Amino acid sequence: MTIREQTEELEKKTLSPLAKLSRDAVREFPLEPCAIRPAFQRDRDRILHCKAFRRLKHKTQVFLSPEGDHYRTRLTHTLEVSQIARTVSRALRLNEDLTEAIALGHDLGHTPYGHAGEAALNECCPHGYRHAAQSVRVVRVLERDGAGLNLTTDVLDGIACHTAGAAAGTLEGRVVRYCDKIAYLNHDFEDAARAGLIGEADVPWEIKYTVGRSKSERIESFVTSLISASADDIRMAPDVQRAFDALKAFMFEAVYHNPVAKGEEGKAKEMLQGLYRYFVGSPDKLPEEYRRIAGAEDVDRAVCDYISGMSDRYAVTVYENIFVPRSWGV
Repeated sequence: MTIREQTEELEKKTLSPLAKLSRDAVREFPLEPCAIRPAFQRDRDRILHCKAFRRLKHKTQVFLSPEGDHYRTRLTHTLEVSQIARTVSRALRLNEDLTEAIALGHDLGHTPYGHAGEAALNECCPHGYRHAAQSVRVVRVLERDGAGLNLTTDVLDGIACHTAGAAAGTLEGRVVRYCDKIAYLNHDFEDAARAGLIGEADVPWEIKYTVGRSKSERIESFVTSLISASADDIRMAPDVQRAFDALKAFMFEAVYHNPVAKGEEGKAKEMLQGLYRYFVGSPDKLPEEYRRIAGAEDVDRAVCDYISGMSDRYAVTVYENIFVPRSWGV
């Protein structure tokens, strides 16, 4: 037996009957199996080494271009989601490799400037824009010069279903969906507290009473509840779920809709929509790979792909090169 086959046999013996086994994975296009890595581990590696994953380190999580080294970026958010989700999956004896692959890939389609960028593209692109769908497009169509990463269907499903709408077809995908929210609600609270927007004293007492008075206590409470209450599906105990929903409502009111935290978002939206209009009107100015997409699909699709893949600072650089006059030099 190869190392991969030994690992697959171990999965069959040790994982929950509800876990997705690597040996049952289906890939979009046939691919010779690896002698060492099962299918989901191979997907994890493909995501980890792709260009879109590296760009996450320069994409906004909540605070736009914050001054300070300790605020989260889209990359650090992704890593925190992965770690929390792996903890839950391991405790439930689900497939940790599948969970990790979904977690690492779930935000690859996020725009520069976070949800402000997503809203900007959704308003001006006739195709609409959802970062979950774009994340799937990144790994299926855009990576590797248009060849895609050829991931398994279960990883694609988990990425596509990590936000609203239908739940993922696997419990591993549903774990990531919960843990994405656990991660961002708690680390965004910490970032907002560092910025002086809120503090622990502002957290409603019903939340503190049920799940704790610090970030680490809350994460532990949510994770523990997911592990203890989940059976045929992924869920929290009712009282913890109510506290979770209350924390989410508190964060939207105090942080995500806070005019101080979001004061620059209008400028970000105008910048991205200005870039969108420019490239739709001048598709010949697009990089070659996106001109190919414009020819094969349409210009709006190509421009949306190009802008959504930009990092925050690259979007500023492109905008300045196009719209900001340069100093005269002799």
